[in-house]
Amino acid sequence: MSSLAIALENARITYEQHVAECRQCRADAAPCAVAKHFWRLYNNARRQQLRAPGPQARPAPGEQSEG
Repeated sequence: MSSLAIALENARITYEQHVAECRQCRADAAPCAVAKHFWRLYNNARRQQLRAPGPQARPAPGEQSEG
């Protein structure tokens, strides 16, 4: 697994774990500031992987893949 793929997977897992465990995210049914930061980190990692040559990145959590 490439370092970009590892960074993307780590960012996705971090975001998903935070949203599942954060009291504010669960209570408000909306992401808190920390969750938004983790989401930005995930998006940055995904963009970086899409720009790199090689296999395509996984779709974002909640997105449907094409095909």
